[in-house]
Amino acid sequence: MVRGQDSSVVNKVQQTYWKTKQVLIRATGKREDEYVVASDAVIDAKLEVFRSVQRTCLDLVKVAEMYQHRLFAVAQAEHEMGRFLKIKGKEDKTKAGQMMEATGRALCNSSQHRLSLGHPLARLHQDVETFQCRAVEDMWQTVQRMEAARTEYRGALLWMKNISQELDPDTYKQLEKFRKVCLLKYMKNLFVLLLYQ
Repeated sequence: MVRGQDSSVVNKVQQTYWKTKQVLIRATGKREDEYVVASDAVIDAKLEVFRSVQRTCLDLVKVAEMYQHRLFAVAQAEHEMGRFLKIKGKEDKTKAGQMMEATGRALCNSSQHRLSLGHPLARLHQDVETFQCRAVEDMWQTVQRMEAARTEYRGALLWMKNISQELDPDTYKQLEKFRKVCLLKYMKNLFVLLLYQ
């Protein structure tokens, strides 16, 4: 019983060591095994698409906010100009006064139409923000879990590579079994994560 617990503790320490080593390799930008990196190319491409969607959502929210502010500012300036022209047009009884009054009414009318764009724009802003808060944040959490699983898997691969260099050919069958178990575990975790995308 004690021996099994010691073995379990040793396994956990070894697993933590190799996982930490993988984290350090990634953090320092050290070159990783080309076959491992190539096997994750599809996932990396999907992650790049996700990051692009994440950046685009942030940019779209910012642009919608700026557009709303500027739309209201232009509508307000247009309305004030229209009121000014209408007032000055009423004071001036000439043909120019009539033209100023007509232009003032047109500007006030135009500002009302411009303000009517605010509601669909606010709805767009709200929808994109909701999408970002729910879908993108949920996906980000899934990506974080997937990255943790991938780091753990790559750490296990580093450990296997280290062990395989120390093993003799007679124990190759045991190593192959271990590789299959690790690969199946990783693929299962990856499948579960991709299933929830």
